Amino acid sequence: MPKAWVIHGYEGYQGLSLEEVPDEAPGPGEVRLRVEAFALNWGDMDLMHDRYSFSFSAFPACIGMEAAGIVDAIGPGVTGIELGTRMCTLPYFYDRRGASTEQLVIDHRYVTPAPEGLSAVESASVWMMYMTAYFPLVEIMRVLPGGTVLVTAGTGTAGTAALEIGRHFGATMIATSRFDHNRCFLEAVGADHVFVPGSCDLAEFLKSVTDGRGIDAAFDPIGAGMIGQYAPALARDARIFFYGTLDGEFPTLPIVDMFQANAVFHPYSLFHYVENLETQARGTAFVYDALKRGLIAPRIDRTYPMEGYRDAWDYVSAPRKTHGKVVVETGA
Repeated sequence: MPKAWVIHGYEGYQGLSLEEVPDEAPGPGEVRLRVEAFALNWGDMDLMHDRYSFSFSAFPACIGMEAAGIVDAIGPGVTGIELGTRMCTLPYFYDRRGASTEQLVIDHRYVTPAPEGLSAVESASVWMMYMTAYFPLVEIMRVLPGGTVLVTAGTGTAGTAALEIGRHFGATMIATSRFDHNRCFLEAVGADHVFVPGSCDLAEFLKSVTDGRGIDAAFDPIGAGMIGQYAPALARDARIFFYGTLDGEFPTLPIVDMFQANAVFHPYSLFHYVENLETQARGTAFVYDALKRGLIAPRIDRTYPMEGYRDAWDYVSAPRKTHGKVVVETGA
């Protein structure tokens, strides 16, 4: 029987247990993957504490938004996917069928072929981070030279992706980090300016590096602890893309600052863009093309064996001096 990491309540990753689960045949419109590798994401952590954009419909449940594996069964009505093909999952509202398992049944609309030349570990590492950054910056904001984007938590994988994409499109990119030792990394991946708490407050820093104009957008997964710090430096018609709660709290909006800037607060979830097959196709096309042209590349920090999933969460939860995706290899 396949094994899966299962959670029985909103207990955080400490409540995960590795259990044998029944074989499941794919139903109409579904495929089954023999999962080779799956990646960790901070959204998984939020979901395990019931503070994500969806909740589990019931327990037990599996966690996980992105994986790579080999198609070993195909349900009725599925065309264009062949047995033995390596496919990747795309992040979507998966309910209880998360990717932290050796065997995953998934709607065929939410898988995509593994990029050419990438390993299973690499193939499992690129979709969440790059598609999360793609839609706000490219399709919604249409970032261009002359635009200025603040990326909070810049060393996070989605933050890093935003810096890379923004640099490619010629925007001025500003990153925040809690630690000065991250400065060189952030500058290497695309930050024109890096803010580390210390000599001045964040709004003062943003105004100084934009000649008083302020920022056109914020790409922010932090929550209550950050938005009030940069809100006084919003440029006219700025947009705040809010996509996570790393500090565990939803923010109170700085209404006066937003009034003055005519700013928009945009609660953003990638899943909505993946479930729309037209936007999904544009997002995956961007990732395939950017990988092929060398504009982006997988960045793997560490891998863990299947039995080490909780150890991987211990590692992700602590401050790091190296950056990139943390991926679990199932050995399947």
